[in-house]
Amino acid sequence: MAIAPYPAGRFRRTRRTEALRRLVRESTLSADDLIWPVFVREGKDDETPIPAMPGVARLTVDRLVKAAREAVDMGIPAICLFPYVDSALKTELCEEAWNPDNLSNRATRTLKEAVPEIAVMTDVALDPYNVNGHDGIVRDGEILNDESVDALVRMATAQAESGADILGPSDMMDGRIGAMRQALEAAGHQGTCILSYSAKYASAFYGPFRDAVGASGLLVGDKKTYQLDFGNSDEALRLIERDLSEGADMVMVKPGLPYLDICRRASDAFGAPVFAYQVSGEYAMIKAAAENGWIDGDRIMMESLSAFKRAGCAGILTYFAMDVARALAR
Repeated sequence: MAIAPYPAGRFRRTRRTEALRRLVRESTLSADDLIWPVFVREGKDDETPIPAMPGVARLTVDRLVKAAREAVDMGIPAICLFPYVDSALKTELCEEAWNPDNLSNRATRTLKEAVPEIAVMTDVALDPYNVNGHDGIVRDGEILNDESVDALVRMATAQAESGADILGPSDMMDGRIGAMRQALEAAGHQGTCILSYSAKYASAFYGPFRDAVGASGLLVGDKKTYQLDFGNSDEALRLIERDLSEGADMVMVKPGLPYLDICRRASDAFGAPVFAYQVSGEYAMIKAAAENGWIDGDRIMMESLSAFKRAGCAGILTYFAMDVARALAR
């Protein structure tokens, strides 16, 4: 790389004005890059604020429709649903997960009818329906892989039949992408996308999310036998390669900012669309620091999301989605 020596080469020339900085900016953020995670609950015309996530609430389906319309108006292309499931519906075998009339599937059908312009993404994992709080079926303290995959396939098929555009398997069971893709093809859902949580780490950043979906108090043990060890990066690449080979259309790295190195490596290695999830703990830390006056929340919001684009991400799941879209519109 040839660089003119100083003073012929002055990097500050192109930083001199906002117009010049915009002209040479390498990575840009737009509303097109955003997927908005939203929590849905039973009821009518109501919402429940989530204390650990200021500005985020569980929405009833009618409020969800209004939120989706606003998202479309702001240019956000996709919304991701996470249900808050009644504890009475949680069981050992998670049967509610593939009930065609469960909360998530009803919300999906309503959204696709009322706001067809928005892509609906769903979560494929058993923890909202599991009395043990795990992403897989538990027997004698062990999270079972193959039995969980069978349940997840039924869940994914029910979500596709409800009209989901994107399925987000976040369970980290081995072999689930291939099994889901085969079932979707057989059921006539060839157009349903899979955005696989391929590199989902066993992280401490998920705490507020578990409160939001009502799973934190139920979790027995931890998720380290199926989620990725945070000391590993080569293994993340192997998992991503496997999921792409089994039929994933896109892949996810989760959490986000602590794992930008994985985003960069995956983007460089595979050329497939790589997404990152700016998870609840990341969001909550920024909001808490901003509310205490320690940081400029809006500026750090934009800076943190731009980091994902710089790391090669095609898009980001973020609870800041609407705030970002409004800021970009301004």
